[in-house]
Amino acid sequence: MLNRLPPVAKGLLIANAVAFLLQVLLGRMVFAPLMLWPLGGDAHPFLAGAPGFAPWQLLSYGFLHGNLAHLLFNMLALVMFGSQLEYTWGPRRFLAFFLVCVAGAGLCQLLVASWSVAQGAMPYPTVGASGGVFGLLLAYGMLFPHQRVMLLIPPIPMKARTLVIVYGAIELYLGITGTQSGVAHFAHLGGMLFGWLLIRYWRGQPPFGRGRGRGARRF
Repeated sequence: MLNRLPPVAKGLLIANAVAFLLQVLLGRMVFAPLMLWPLGGDAHPFLAGAPGFAPWQLLSYGFLHGNLAHLLFNMLALVMFGSQLEYTWGPRRFLAFFLVCVAGAGLCQLLVASWSVAQGAMPYPTVGASGGVFGLLLAYGMLFPHQRVMLLIPPIPMKARTLVIVYGAIELYLGITGTQSGVAHFAHLGGMLFGWLLIRYWRGQPPFGRGRGRGARRF
C-alpha cells in the first residue's frame, strides 16, 4: 500500500506513525513542548511548570496524537483525500497546503483556547493532524465536488461536496454548543477556513483578487 502513495502523503503518514510510536515508548509528556498550549496556560496555578505556548507548536502539534484511534482516523483520511490532491497539485503545492491548514487550524485553536483560559477555564494542550485533514477534505470537495465518497460511520455514499457541508455544519454546531468536549472543533473549522482561503488565493479569487477571467486555471 505504501508503494502506491505519492511521496509527500507517504512521508506524512510515516512521520505521524513514528511520532506516535515514540509517544508510546517515551511517554506523552516528553513531547509536551511540542503540543499546542494556550496563551497564559503556563501561569495557571494547577499547571506550574507547563511548557506554555511557543511558535513552533503551530506545526509540531499536528504530528502528535492522543490515542491510536485518533491517529488511524486521521491517517485514513490523509490517504483517501490527500493522495488524490497530491497527484493533482504535485508534491510541493500539496505539502504547502497541508502545512498551512495545520498552522491555520492551530492558530484558530490557540485563539479559542486562550480566550477560554482568560475566562477561567483549565488550560489543556491540543494535538493531532485533524486540522490539516479537514483542510484536505475541504479541498477535495472543492476540486472534485461530484465525486462520490463513502462514510465509515454510518456507511452512506454521498457527493464530496455534500460531505464537506455536512462535516462543516456538524463541527460548527459541536464547537458552538460544546456538546462534545475534548475535541478541538474550532481547529477543524480553522483548517477548512485556511484551506479555502489558500485555494482562493491560488485562483486569484476574492478576497485576494478579482479572478483571472474565463481562461483561468482551475485547481
